[in-house]
Amino acid sequence: MSEEKITKSGKITNWLNKNEFSVNLINFDHQGIEMINVESDDLLAVSLALYSYGFNYLRCQFAYDSAPGSELVSVYYLVKVTDNVINPEEICLKVFIPRANPRLPSVFWIWKTADFQERESFDMFGIYYENHPHLKRILMPENWRGWPLRKDYITPDFYELQDAY
Repeated sequence: MSEEKITKSGKITNWLNKNEFSVNLINFDHQGIEMINVESDDLLAVSLALYSYGFNYLRCQFAYDSAPGSELVSVYYLVKVTDNVINPEEICLKVFIPRANPRLPSVFWIWKTADFQERESFDMFGIYYENHPHLKRILMPENWRGWPLRKDYITPDFYELQDAY
């Protein structure tokens, strides 16, 4: 894992570990949101558990490249949305995946808001979200080669504009 783990635990990390999910607290972000490391094989099970715990909204999903030639990271910010809540509970999941074969299960079937967000992560970083209903490029042309936001991406010298008017 690229980010150093800390020894203290958070409320959700403790709840998940108590219920036999193997997760690790990475840290708390600047707003005090718990950031949890989840293994790629456990993403769906942990996501379903968190959904049943009340995290009914995927506020944001994005990806980043931790370093050239290193792991890619898929990040999920989940929120408990309830009536008349001013400060809803929030959690952040981070999944570190190998650059050579970046595959994760899609969480689209749990949170529909993952649709375009997972497509953008696929388009920019090449992370394949298995069982996504319509995983295809969303920002780049379909015939684009490579993953433009990876740190080891080499920008082509010439862009061919097809079907330009």
